[in-house]
Amino acid sequence: MSFPYKKNIEKSMKKFYDSLCEKNKRRYAAIESEKLSHGGVNYISVLLECDPKTIRQGKKNSPN
Repeated sequence: MSFPYKKNIEKSMKKFYDSLCEKNKRRYAAIESEKLSHGGVNYISVLLECDPKTIRQGKKNSPN
């Protein structure tokens, strides 16, 4: 798996994610995964230490 973000950016993303409530965590993870092409869900789930199901749920619940 390639890592599109630099380590300092990943650290900031994780810190921000950890500060959010559960609903907003799902939404944030979904948005970040959408920014990436194929493999975005897996990359973000590893980075943010969340289940890929969390990201898919966020995608389902986010207004397009």
